[in-house]
Amino acid sequence: MAQGKTRKFLAFDLGAESGRAIVGCFDGTKVELEVLHRFPNQPVVVMSTTYWDVLRLFYEMKEGLSLCMQKYGTKIASIAIDTWGVDFGLLGANDELLGNPIHYRDPHTEGMIEEAFKIILRQELFRQTGNQFIRFNTLFQLMALARRGSPILDQAKTLLLMPNLFDFWFTGRKLTEYSIASTTQMVDPRKRDWAFELLEQFSINGAMLTEIVEPGTIVGKIMPSIMRELGSEEAGITVVAPASHDTGSAVAAVPAEYGDYVYISSGTWSLMGVEVREPIMSEKSLAHNFTNEGGVCGTYRFLKNIMGLWLVQQCRRSFERDGRSYSYDELTQMASTAKPLQVFIDPDADEFLSPLDMPTAIRDFCRLTGQNPPEDEAALIRCCLESLALKYRWTIEKLEEITGRTYQVIHMVGGGTQNELLCQLAADATGLPVVAGPIEATAVGNILMQAMALGEIGSIGEARQVVRSSFPVRVYEPQAKEPWDDIYTQFARLVVN
Repeated sequence: MAQGKTRKFLAFDLGAESGRAIVGCFDGTKVELEVLHRFPNQPVVVMSTTYWDVLRLFYEMKEGLSLCMQKYGTKIASIAIDTWGVDFGLLGANDELLGNPIHYRDPHTEGMIEEAFKIILRQELFRQTGNQFIRFNTLFQLMALARRGSPILDQAKTLLLMPNLFDFWFTGRKLTEYSIASTTQMVDPRKRDWAFELLEQFSINGAMLTEIVEPGTIVGKIMPSIMRELGSEEAGITVVAPASHDTGSAVAAVPAEYGDYVYISSGTWSLMGVEVREPIMSEKSLAHNFTNEGGVCGTYRFLKNIMGLWLVQQCRRSFERDGRSYSYDELTQMASTAKPLQVFIDPDADEFLSPLDMPTAIRDFCRLTGQNPPEDEAALIRCCLESLALKYRWTIEKLEEITGRTYQVIHMVGGGTQNELLCQLAADATGLPVVAGPIEATAVGNILMQAMALGEIGSIGEARQVVRSSFPVRVYEPQAKEPWDDIYTQFARLVVN
């Protein structure tokens, strides 16, 4: 790209709690971000089922696009959408949405993994998909719909994962981007295509699935009806499929130069792993419940899904219900004053996926495992953060065992990097330096994949150079690892997988 010529890319980044419309101004060397619109992403419970309010999300995305067009006209190079994984919308014969998508934390998938293993052996399911077994994976959600006799499953003609549902509503084109498809437990990672024979075993209609395309594919143009709705008679803006899974976009923005690093995409979830050129489908991968998900430029994200700051978020909500309101910064400050290394949980225990009350779930887990439960807010948050740091150490050990490599540094990206205590605890627990930043890694990766799709960037290496040139990072050096060594054996006994 010629120096001095700035192009503007609009990223819609939808997370489990909120969404943003972010403009990236790219001059060929650096990218600057401008947040134009923020909006909540609150699920809605109806008759005991938790749904995503997708129509409200689409409305807010159009609001973000309208604000962008008001400021920059239609001289926007492109837009792209990334969201969380696994969830989907079902369309009927006339492309109407048959029902609000069910939230992945809804309990309707309880027991579905065990039911799946009655149809196919655990080892064989992993051999065909390479995915970590989590009860809310798309495959198990479809099984749950079938079990409850959902009529929309019989009526469905098309299944679209969340970002591609919005792509369709903007452009009229149906497709499935690979990084988001790879979260479903319905894809053969070697072929980078749907595992149709597997789907037949589960009586899932493969005809409702759409073509899988690679990250950086141009989807089409925004439909004229939407352009007119937003007050423009000009031609539609180009829509790109980035790494449509938010973690895929975040990993694309890791500012690493060399391959001896582990990444953590830190937010509601902590997605921790390494970037590889081939899926890792070994017995050890299965034993430790790792997953192979799609990355950009033909790569794979070999990683572990870790519960992440969801633990803290839910504690905060519980405190608020009891009339004690704290900001996240206040909670972190409180945790920093609590006595260290007293009590631990396995962040990924089933008890913490969707509890009625997170503090109660944490205290019950501690009692069940023979520990004195944390008594106050500060001790609870300290327990959450230290347990995450210890799970990071456990995960690195397993990564090194599986890959046969030794890792020298952790690159932590995403909103969780704003929690300085967590970053330092991660360094202390693992004995590795933590390079934290950029905060808005998902939006950055989204924007850079748009630039790559339009020929402004030639490779992932060039994209990461742009990240290094554009955003500062903070390095957290490990301080005192010895106390963590003493406690780690105790923690490891708590870990199921």
